[in-house]
Amino acid sequence: MRNYLFFCIGIYSGLRVSDLITIQAGEVRSSHVFKMERKNKHNKRFIIHPSYRFELELYIADMQDHEYLFASRQRKTISKLKKEPIDRSTAYRFLTEAARLFGLSEIGNHTLRKTWGYRLYTQDEANLALLMEAFGHRDFRDTLRYIGITQDMLDRATLRMR
Repeated sequence: MRNYLFFCIGIYSGLRVSDLITIQAGEVRSSHVFKMERKNKHNKRFIIHPSYRFELELYIADMQDHEYLFASRQRKTISKLKKEPIDRSTAYRFLTEAARLFGLSEIGNHTLRKTWGYRLYTQDEANLALLMEAFGHRDFRDTLRYIGITQDMLDRATLRMR
């Protein structure tokens, strides 16, 4: 369930893995999550999508607000602490493991964030400016390249024009 919710929140929030791993149970008890991004110190707000809300509620039912949503099941080697957030390498490991089961390759820690951007863009190309802002890109070409828009997709979009 932990890994499933990690994936769901990742593809519906646009957060970096480094921000996902630090989400605490109390932060997801309401309809919106407010998170300070670690990399660029931007305040990020995202909605808890209804597609995983029920499972999330079950998952956090017995958790204290301060507990990490994606806690490690092991004791940290150096600090000897328990219930600390998983490491980025752990997230990468279970994402690649899930991808392998589905016959996918080329998956990494940015895949969830890119998927979120790709889905927003393909639903409505007017979202490009929003994505540029969310990703911190100054040039739309950086955003398109980041979310994997290829020449073939651009050709298909051109052919759909009236």
